[in-house]
Order: sequence, then C-alpha cells, then structure tokens
Amino acid sequence: MPSGATLFALRGKVAIVTGGNGGIGLGMARGLAGAGACVAVAARNKEKSRTAVRELRSLGTEAVAVDVDVADERSVEAMVRETAAEFGRLDILVNNAGINIRKPADELALDEWRKVIDTNLTSAFLCARAAYPEMKRAGGGKIVNVGSILSIFGASFAPVYGASKGGVVQLTKSLAVAWAKDNIQVNAVLPGWIDTDLTRRARKDVAGLEERVLARTPAGRWGCSDDLCGIAVFLASAASDFLTGTAIPVDGGYSAMS
Repeated sequence: MPSGATLFALRGKVAIVTGGNGGIGLGMARGLAGAGACVAVAARNKEKSRTAVRELRSLGTEAVAVDVDVADERSVEAMVRETAAEFGRLDILVNNAGINIRKPADELALDEWRKVIDTNLTSAFLCARAAYPEMKRAGGGKIVNVGSILSIFGASFAPVYGASKGGVVQLTKSLAVAWAKDNIQVNAVLPGWIDTDLTRRARKDVAGLEERVLARTPAGRWGCSDDLCGIAVFLASAASDFLTGTAIPVDGGYSAMS
C-alpha cells in the first residue's frame, strides 16, 4: 500500500485552476502548489493573477498566469494549449470560476441569467471538454468542479446561482460516468459560507445573513479560502483514485443541520 505522503503527493503533476487568483480558487491553488503541483492560474484580472503566481512560486513550485474568458470556447481551448505547451502535460483541472447576481427571479433579466449560467456552468463544460484530450493522453486525470451548498439548498436572492451550481453537480456525475474508462475522476466540492469578496458583498446586501450563517454552522464560524486546500489535494491526488461522481460539502457542518 502506498504511504500517506505518496498518496497525496502531486510532484510532477500540472493543474489549471480557473478563477485561481483569489478567494476559493486561490485557496485550492495553494493546496495544489503546496503538494508539489505546477499550477496555471487562469483568470481575467492580470494583476491579481501575477500576484497569485508570485505567492504560489514562493511555495517552491512552478506557476504561470494564463488569461482566459471561461465562457468563450476559443479562449478556453487556448488556455489548455498554453498550459500544456508550458508544462508538457495536464493532469488536474479545477473549475472554480464563478459569479453571482443576487436578485429574486422576478427581477432577474434574461441577459443576467445567461451571464451567470455561462460563467458558472457552461464554462465548466467547456474547460472539461478542452482538458479531456490532454488528460487522456497523460493516462488519466482529475477534474474538480466547484459547486456550492446552494447546489443543495434554495435561496430567494440567488435563483440563477443556485441553478448554475446545481447544474455543476449533475455535469460532474455525467462526466464521471463517461470518462471513468479513461482513468479520469470527476468530483465536485460544495463550499459553504466562505469569507471571500463575493460573500462580503452578500453580507452587506442580504439583511441578517451573517447571523443566520453563524447560527446554523456547527463550526461556529465562516470558512476561509484555506479551508479548501485539503479537499483540493485529496481530489487531485491518488488518494481519491476510486472516488468519482461525488459532491462533497465543505461547510463546517452547515448542510448537516436540520
């Protein structure tokens, strides 16, 4: 049986993390880099990406910034080509890029609906489809899709976000079944209430959200981006080779509460 260190080692592996220059994405990228993976930080904000790359390189691994519009098919394909050309392979894809427009359904415009669906759900499909040939060529791979606890629960102020993240879970299952034959494992992570720029804005916009989250979370706190480091390494490593098609909450016990 492999040792624990071997099971979780990612030295020699190459990862793309979309939206990897901040928040949950950067937390997951830190985990992968700390385990030895080379990381392509794929995002639109070039300055934030450069800052993230410097941080990841300080952990002793290689990292590059790749500009991408995850909702654009050609841009996504270029992202994969650039990463494979830089590092010679692609083993891990973290589909983390996402946005939210907090409005009740009756106030949500169609173009706003489409923007969130394209950024959160269609992008996961495009990125996975583009990564598939490289992973197949490498003999296998790991795809980690970032959903949300709103894949499970409803929120009056986030109908399109919840729909997009619910779709991410179902896409995860379909890809897991389709690509198991290629030794590609596909799983989803469902972050709970994590302290990020997005949720800080939510706490300003949604009255009582801070108090309700703390009251329901057994851990008694909001999560932080580094709370996603461990699950990223687990799902990207040999430790999860017989795990596919799952959706794992990382929420301090929020989803376990009645």
